[in-house]
Amino acid sequence: MAKVTGIGGVFFKSTKNKDALVAWYRDNLGLKFEDWGGSIINWTDDAKVDGGMTVWSTAAPDSKWFAPSESSFMINYRVDDLDGLLAQLRENGVELAGEPTDDFNGKFAWVMDPDGNKVELWEPKASDDEAAS
Repeated sequence: MAKVTGIGGVFFKSTKNKDALVAWYRDNLGLKFEDWGGSIINWTDDAKVDGGMTVWSTAAPDSKWFAPSESSFMINYRVDDLDGLLAQLRENGVELAGEPTDDFNGKFAWVMDPDGNKVELWEPKASDDEAAS
């Protein structure tokens, strides 16, 4: 059975001032922000090495990234078999929020939860090492 295998990223929209919010997380929680605006939290930097990573990023107050949700956040779940999970979701009557995509990061699809929050599903691309084996 297809399943969620972890958190692929946490994304939420600032409701006031994106730059001040980023500064607070940087200054108070020690997140290091990249030039593109988000923070990569490498799981390999943790004492427990499990080979994954989590992306942390904010969006400007006028962002449409989470539409059609009105929520100020969207959770990205890593999944092991996006096609299989989408088939299960369809069988359960869950409609997609847009068309699935495939890019250099992997395969993505979106659904809305019962509270109206947009949920992002992500099947990462195989690493070079995994693809070679």
